Amino acid sequence: MAKAAAQLENVMDNVPYYEKWQKGEGIPIVKDFFIQDLKKVPVGHWDRIDGDAAFVNMEGAGQATGAYVCEIAPGKGLKPQRHIYEELIYVLKGRGATTIWNDKGAKQTFEWHEGSLISLPLNVWNQHFNGQGDEPARFFSVNNMPIVFNLFHNADFIFNVPYDFTDRFNGEPEYFSGKGKSHPGRVWETNFIADARTFKLEEWKERGASGSNVMLEMCGGTMAAHISEFPIGTYKKAHRHGPGFNVIIIKGKGFSLFWKEGEPVKRHDWQEGSVFVPPEMWFHQHFNTGATPARYLPPRFGSIKYSMGEGFGDISKVDKDVKQGGNQIEYYDEDPSIRKIFEEELAKSGTYSRMNPDLYKKSK
Repeated sequence: MAKAAAQLENVMDNVPYYEKWQKGEGIPIVKDFFIQDLKKVPVGHWDRIDGDAAFVNMEGAGQATGAYVCEIAPGKGLKPQRHIYEELIYVLKGRGATTIWNDKGAKQTFEWHEGSLISLPLNVWNQHFNGQGDEPARFFSVNNMPIVFNLFHNADFIFNVPYDFTDRFNGEPEYFSGKGKSHPGRVWETNFIADARTFKLEEWKERGASGSNVMLEMCGGTMAAHISEFPIGTYKKAHRHGPGFNVIIIKGKGFSLFWKEGEPVKRHDWQEGSVFVPPEMWFHQHFNTGATPARYLPPRFGSIKYSMGEGFGDISKVDKDVKQGGNQIEYYDEDPSIRKIFEEELAKSGTYSRMNPDLYKKSK
């Protein structure tokens, strides 16, 4: 009886299955609100992929998304893998190639380099190779592992489902060529972005700061992303949304403020390679204090085409005034101290604000 009770207590410990599985994989687990540089996260050997890796459990992800950093040794490749979770991969450094195939024999190989964004079709076999013989290659994977692992709570099933989602991938020519289709609302549907740092964006004036953006729908999945950029000496309007937006800084320097309504503000300074996940429905605001435009990439769970509804990556209210039922604070309604903090930071670096003073005046 005592043994049975102990076993029941172990099962009912209220720890998500995903976290239990992570501990058994034998690699570092990083838990934090903010990571300064993904290129410097310590990694350890991961037998499952025969490469070096570390899980990254961001506090704001809320079990909506998981992440890991992976490093491929010079001239080496990882073990072939397949899995029924989706993932988006951003290449942090290096260059290489990936081969994907399914059980029916459809196969594709494509090359990537620093700045590439890769979306793997669901449950395809995939193998990543480092194309450099003298330097490791490193990438950051954002995925929906927590949802899938906690739902099925069976790792053997997740990594060994013998099913080809031919509606996602069936060996189509130029599948990873980077070609895509444009949709209204700055939406670009594609399977591969050769370089997210230079990808052409469109104006998104509702978010302020003369910013530009593109919404990415990739590989017919429920994982999605967007790329946003804003000019030197400007800052974005504060807004909030659901969990799981992994904001990767891919160009520039600056800082962000985070706050839960009615609570103190947190600040984190960022650079290229930084990542953070704003907690669910916390306001956050991004400031460019560098000498170049600032650009960020937030892979997330919840696409536009295959929407999971409000709270699961929904972005329909992120550029609408909170006073009108949206999730954005207009410049003229923000705390005046925010503008002051920004201008003081710019003064330290010998530059000045490019913000139009009229932005702080509410039109009649």
